[in-house]
Amino acid sequence: MKLWQKDSTVISDKIQQFTVGRDREFDLLLAKYDVQGSLAHTAMLEQVGLLPGNEYVLIKKELEAILDEIAAGSFSLQEDVEDIHSQIELMLTERLGDAGKKIHSGRSRNDQVAVDLKLYLRAEVLEIKDAALTLFDLLLQLSNEHKDKLLPGYTHLQLAMPSSFGLWFGAYAESLTDDMQLLLTSYNMANKNPLGSGAGYGSSFPLDRTLTTQLLNFGSLHYNSIYAQMSRGKTERFVAIALSSIAATLSRLSMDVCLYMNQNFGFITFPDALTTGSSIMPHKKNPDVFELIRGKCNRIQSIPNELALLMANLPSGYHREMQLTKEILFPAIEDMKACLEMAVLMLAQITIKDDILADDRYKYLFTVEQVNELVNQGIPFRDAYKQVGMDVENGTFAFTGSLHHTHEGSIGNLCNDEIKEVMDKVTNGFSLP
Repeated sequence: MKLWQKDSTVISDKIQQFTVGRDREFDLLLAKYDVQGSLAHTAMLEQVGLLPGNEYVLIKKELEAILDEIAAGSFSLQEDVEDIHSQIELMLTERLGDAGKKIHSGRSRNDQVAVDLKLYLRAEVLEIKDAALTLFDLLLQLSNEHKDKLLPGYTHLQLAMPSSFGLWFGAYAESLTDDMQLLLTSYNMANKNPLGSGAGYGSSFPLDRTLTTQLLNFGSLHYNSIYAQMSRGKTERFVAIALSSIAATLSRLSMDVCLYMNQNFGFITFPDALTTGSSIMPHKKNPDVFELIRGKCNRIQSIPNELALLMANLPSGYHREMQLTKEILFPAIEDMKACLEMAVLMLAQITIKDDILADDRYKYLFTVEQVNELVNQGIPFRDAYKQVGMDVENGTFAFTGSLHHTHEGSIGNLCNDEIKEVMDKVTNGFSLP
């Protein structure tokens, strides 16, 4: 029997399989959050007089026991049970009898799923925040350590101007500060309580939704019961947008790494234990980790669009395709965490070549420096530009000066302390539950 069945009519196996889909698989990730929601809900039911105190004590004890089973890895969904909500109610009913049947008063599976997702996404966003912050700290550390090591800068993949590893690492650190802003927005959306909205239209029971908000440590309440359900899909999409932004940063960083490892560049290397070889070419050291980070992160960037299309043109109210958000977003969250972890593992062991720009092939990186030298001597910029351009054309260009970059954000003034202040301000916005 399903929670929604009124009699013992047998449900078609094909209908069952199609409508449940992969929910059972992903529901295990929601198990502890479903129990937490039930603990808050039943505490509220007892407070408003809808659940006798003695029964609440028994229910609370068994729910806490189920939490322990989940933590120990001994919890599972029975084969004939539809979802996590059914499993927990079944376990309570088996252990407590009629008292277990009372926990659903004043709520629907719709708001159960909604609160589970909010709690899950809030926790996962915090994990991703911590992982991204670890990468950020490493990038700033590497930027400061290698600030004096020069690196060719490119535009259109052509030699442009001198850069540095300090500037390069710092660029991706600052990129993460913007990504974190989006992650904070998604966190604030996930940190709202939909419990008590029922199927989207509230309840005639005198529910105390402010109490469950406090018990679940939510930052605020989804006040309108219809919008509480409409936030399904929207919350997931905002989380996906934040993941997509981090993924774009990681993907671009990975592409740079793959280029800089190439023998034609030869700017950086990694230990053999972190690279792979070829079955036929004994000289190969392949950047497989960064190629996979690039591929996974490019795929993550498609997730917001997939969620937007899934939810397109839906009227208000609950619709069954909303359950598909789990199989779209949950694997992306795991991929995001893995990519951040692997990026830290790899970059912590990077080796950077010294004196890269001493190679004569990079001499044209200094044409702008020579133009600026002439301008400092009083020559108009356009005349200086033309003079240096003719030297390049004639093969007589040479630069013997020194680099002197001092403005904010240049190779001589990385502003890493300021970037760190920006990140600290953003991360302080995450109110930990």
